[in-house]
Parts: sequence; C-alpha cells; structure tokens
Amino acid sequence: MLKPFSAMILAAGFGKRMLPLTDEIPKPLVKVNNISLLKNVIDFLFKIGCIKIIINTHYKHHLIYDFINEFYNFSNILISHEEHILDTAGGVKNAISLFNDENILVTNSDIYWKKENEEDVIGLINDFNSKEECRLLLVEKEKAHGLINKVGDFSLKNNIIKRWKIGDKILYYSGIQIISLNIFQDFSSNKFSFNAVWDNQIKKNSLYGNMMSSHWYHVGEIKGLKEAINSNT
Repeated sequence: MLKPFSAMILAAGFGKRMLPLTDEIPKPLVKVNNISLLKNVIDFLFKIGCIKIIINTHYKHHLIYDFINEFYNFSNILISHEEHILDTAGGVKNAISLFNDENILVTNSDIYWKKENEEDVIGLINDFNSKEECRLLLVEKEKAHGLINKVGDFSLKNNIIKRWKIGDKILYYSGIQIISLNIFQDFSSNKFSFNAVWDNQIKKNSLYGNMMSSHWYHVGEIKGLKEAINSNT
C-alpha cells in the first residue's frame, strides 16, 4: 500500500571518501550505470508514494540546482541551501518551515535504492504511528554492500533500538528513517548530528526500528560504487 508522505534527501556533504570523483561534482551526482544517486533516490521516493521532497545542499550546490531544473520541476521538489553546513539533523531542522507535514521520511543521498527495497521502505512508513518520534530501517551485515565496518551501529529487540555492543548481531543503519519534526524541540543548537537525536531517543527507550529483508547498497566510497554497479549485471 502506498501511503502519501513527504521526504528530505540529505545532500549537503563534501563526499571526501569518493575523491577524485567528487572534485568536480557533489556525491549525489555520482552515477551508477548512467543514473545519478540523486535521480535514483528521487525516482524511488516518488514511486512509493512521496508527494514532496526537500533537498539540502552545500558543496557545489549549483550543480544540484541545475540537475533538478533539468530533470524535474520545483513544484514538488524544493532546495534548502545551507551557507554553512549544518550536519544531518541540523539540516533537517533548518528546513522545517518547508514542510506541511509533521512526520517526514529522511534519507541519505548515498544509498543506491533498488526495486527489491520498495517493500521494506513502505513497511517502515506504514509501521510508524502517531505515538512515535523516530523509526529507523536497519540492515544485517550479510545483506549490506559497500560498507567495511566491523562493528554494528545498533541492536534491535522487540522493535526497540539500542546502541550496538560487542556480542550483538551486527546491524547497520540503512540511511533512511521516518521522524516526527517535533523531535527537534529538545535541541537548541542549529548544527548537530542525528546521532545526538538517536541517543536522546534511546535514553527514553523510544527509538524504534524495522529490519530490511532485501539487499542494500551503500555508495559512500569507490568500493561501494563498484558493488552497486555490479549489482545490475
């Protein structure tokens, strides 16, 4: 079931781990089999029911603006330009006024989404309820491609997320979550990471999670880019 929603794509980073590709373009415009990461995620979101997208920008922001102008229109995609980079959560907080919805999907721009991921992301959206403030989509190490982390990000038990510790099953954050914008009321800073938000939710025993059943492709480094390209062959 497609449930209408709004989303934010985090696209302001410098992409240093993707050098030299990101000398000339921002990481969201790096291509996997002739489709940029940004086009991949925008098309994926619209296909599963997204009605409005906000994209934050900073590094080589004019190229992202030109890309949207060429392939889309600005009636349902808006740019939130950051003169000074605000980190992940700060970027979303800065864009709150651009949303009409209280609950939004937030995704990193360096994930290569595939058709097989649709059901997992739709499930995340449908499972989020009005009593929650944050629900993350997690992926098992065995189904994660493009990451070299030997430790996990989180553990999951009875849909409640805790920080990973030695002995836990290795689970990674998939780069996509659904949040209530009210979650930022506890933060007065303008520049801060979602890690601070998640730790605050963990303290309240209210960070929720879903597990992916599909394979997942992270394109944060050249290794991940090659794996994403090879996934289509």
